[in-house]
Amino acid sequence: MKLTIDPEPDFNRLRRALLRQGEPERVSLLELFADPEIIRAALDIIGGPATRAGDTDAQNWMRQVVHFWHRLGYDAVWMNPGPTLEFEQVSTADTAPLPHEQRNWHRANVGIIQNWADFERYPWPRAEDADFSLIEFTARMLPDGMKIFVNVGGMLEPLMWLMAYEPFAIALYEDPALIEALVDKIAGIFTPVAEIALDMDFVGGLFIGDDMGFKTATMVAPEHLQRYVFPYHKRLAAMAHARDKIYLLHACGNLEVVMDDLIDDVKIDAKHSYEDTIMPVEEAKARYGDRVGIIGGIDVDFLCRAAEDQVRARTRDVLDKCMPGGGYVLGSGNSVANYIPVQNFLAMVDEGHKWRPA
Repeated sequence: MKLTIDPEPDFNRLRRALLRQGEPERVSLLELFADPEIIRAALDIIGGPATRAGDTDAQNWMRQVVHFWHRLGYDAVWMNPGPTLEFEQVSTADTAPLPHEQRNWHRANVGIIQNWADFERYPWPRAEDADFSLIEFTARMLPDGMKIFVNVGGMLEPLMWLMAYEPFAIALYEDPALIEALVDKIAGIFTPVAEIALDMDFVGGLFIGDDMGFKTATMVAPEHLQRYVFPYHKRLAAMAHARDKIYLLHACGNLEVVMDDLIDDVKIDAKHSYEDTIMPVEEAKARYGDRVGIIGGIDVDFLCRAAEDQVRARTRDVLDKCMPGGGYVLGSGNSVANYIPVQNFLAMVDEGHKWRPA
């Protein structure tokens, strides 16, 4: 595949697009993440840097990751310093064309924390367990113009994964004090980590993943999101804005009923994750684009199933509809998963770099 990409990293251009500060002359791109298998497959096509003796495996991998994003014309790299929470998971062999070693998921009815005794026994990490050394290493080798987005984790996902969705849903009504304790504990771990990250000059903002919905509605009632979840995001957004940095939210599902809360109360700067079966990205841009930045929206199912020429045509159409007026950044509808054909992902990126205003 011949790519017409001339990397010119400029985080300030990406920032202006996310903050709806005018109509840009060229497209900015952003992803929550790309699976390692996609990164390796793309580097087989575009070429990658050699490993360096003396560097750790993690450091050499970050050289590959930075080269991948830079070579494809992105302005930012997404990283997570931890710490991590332990969840109950089940696994099976991955069947994707570029498979993981295994694929994991959370069961709906079995979690680690089911009651107060479980809460007390759980091996809670500390904010001090966060490790910024790899982020600092990455910052030193970033090409001029690039910055780092940091993810410290959301709130609803940990609640659902620690308890499992069914016990969590029951506890919302039968044991709200336990939910409050979990919220306080999670926020107490990750808010200080976010504060440290935001004080780093090479960090451009926070890009938090916290899925909140499914195809037709939110995962829990809006009032529960407003009580338990949104205050955490609102605090992180305020911390970012106090430092003149950006707060981005990745949240899957149908969030129409709470979009006003996310925009007007939480004050997210831009929203990521769009599915054609829920709300095509051009509709989201038309409805919300005068109030919040719109990220991505080239539907993942479409990227998986379509031919390369269809991906190119769809990308051009989305750009023609979403770029006017500013406030749009190109990307997949969710993430660059290992079951997306790498040539389709690269075709989307290539079309983004080719596009110019009519």
